[in-house]
Amino acid sequence: MKSAAQLQELLRQIDHRPYPAYKDTRGSYRFEHYVLSIDHVQGDPFAAPSKVSILVPGQTAGFDRCFYDSDHRRVALEDHLLRRLAARIREYSFRAKGSGKSGLLEISVPGQEILRRSACEVDPESGDVTLRMEIGFPANGRTINSGELVKILFEFLPVCVRQTALSQAYRREELKASADLADDQQFIRENLSEMGLCAFLANGSVLPRKSGVSALPMKDAVPFRSPASLEVTFDLPHRGPVKGMGIRKGVTLIVGGGYHGKSTLLKALELGVYNHIAGDGREFVITDDTAMKLRAEDGRSIQKSDISMFIRNLPSGRDTSCFSTQDASGSTSQAAATVEAMEMGARLFLIDEDTSATNFMIRDELMQRVVSREAEPIIPFIDRVRELYETWGISTVLVAGSCGSYFHKSDWVIQMKQYEPLEITDFARKEAKQFPLAPQEPEKAAAPSFQRTAGRDPSFAEEERVKIKTLGRDGFCINRETVDLRYVEQLTDPEQLTSLAYMVKYLKRSVFDGKHTLREAVERLYGEIDKKGFSAFCGAQTPGNLAMPRRQELFAALNRCRELIRLL
Repeated sequence: MKSAAQLQELLRQIDHRPYPAYKDTRGSYRFEHYVLSIDHVQGDPFAAPSKVSILVPGQTAGFDRCFYDSDHRRVALEDHLLRRLAARIREYSFRAKGSGKSGLLEISVPGQEILRRSACEVDPESGDVTLRMEIGFPANGRTINSGELVKILFEFLPVCVRQTALSQAYRREELKASADLADDQQFIRENLSEMGLCAFLANGSVLPRKSGVSALPMKDAVPFRSPASLEVTFDLPHRGPVKGMGIRKGVTLIVGGGYHGKSTLLKALELGVYNHIAGDGREFVITDDTAMKLRAEDGRSIQKSDISMFIRNLPSGRDTSCFSTQDASGSTSQAAATVEAMEMGARLFLIDEDTSATNFMIRDELMQRVVSREAEPIIPFIDRVRELYETWGISTVLVAGSCGSYFHKSDWVIQMKQYEPLEITDFARKEAKQFPLAPQEPEKAAAPSFQRTAGRDPSFAEEERVKIKTLGRDGFCINRETVDLRYVEQLTDPEQLTSLAYMVKYLKRSVFDGKHTLREAVERLYGEIDKKGFSAFCGAQTPGNLAMPRRQELFAALNRCRELIRLL
């Protein structure tokens, strides 16, 4: 390892030389408080910025072990450091001048959700802090301007590190507040099931967002308040008693007029699988962390899924216990999404009538009289929703604006009225008696087969030949294949999709063996992640633009990779 002085001398020597001479700077250099590693140098000033990492030893960083002695506290600390660092980096970006991306300083900017990110990692054993960012190495035209890079590396970065990666830069109360919030959120998450709940929304929560393109809380929004009949209390370790609406296990129907807050409530539950930062308004909206939002997805691929509990007796005679298509209909795509969520262990389904296939959700009595059950291949979700809970232990929260038949199947009915929830279960049941369902029920479904596997892909054997590109929050490209994730709605950050691309690449190259099921492969990968972090699937040169997705989203991505899956 070289010294900072040696780096400075090297930069002096290559000043005014052609831009490729910057590649001589690759390596590690010891500064006063940290080690700077120049991991990748851009080819020219107009290319993607250079990648650097900073390692602050635990003794130097000095953070009390109590702030990273559990997973949820460590992630909260990492998130806290990263938010401050991102703000500081922004102040210095482009203060060094030059052509192209010269002087750019860039690092991940977290949103409202607290996600595990590769941009800032705290080692759970040593307390070492690793920061990863991108820097545009300065040039005039394509000639090195190392004087400007000296400003970045020897003036700007040391200030940023001192102000963000050392414990002395923080008030202990500030770090404690972040850790305490993480403890309280984790306490609710761990105790949901014991209290018979699948979700919790604290009184006073702010569910509406500022706009359709902003995740910030809406100003002057109506604070959420639970109906008395559904109110429960959590006695949190730090905050003390917190009251709110408990959504109990079973089938919950959310109804109400348009624009009264039904979908807003459901969206908050969707993202309640993640913890949220203080001030977001949804800090104590906590959902079972296996919950999956289900919807129709016309045109998606389905690979050897057993959808026979919902679709069978197709006129073509196709086997729906091993169903494949490259262009799914609304009903088959939603059936596949439901079974795939079961396969990955979901304990809660979240469904919005507006984004569902009507013929998958319901067939009214008149339609059943005109088109008999024997002539219809689809067994609608309404005929399985009770069975899913009573046999499989899977609860459902359904938003409905026009489908009253679900009143008959629901354990609880919540009406949203001007963003206020009202519990109307008894009234809804009384009214539903005047509109009885057709008496015929389908036979109980056989257990779906979850014996799908995937084999190793030989084209992924050579690491450097596998190309990855993230398409914002729409999906990713891996080699020539595009994986469409637009309708996997619980993905909240583009960096999660970048991680998914690396994960799929790693699974195809190293884990899939044609012997273990798809779920077993996913669980094996996450077991390695628990031990090694992001390096488990992207190697020693971990990029700084990764955020951890859930198992459920990785499983969803794999199910949207065409020609991937086999059967045992």
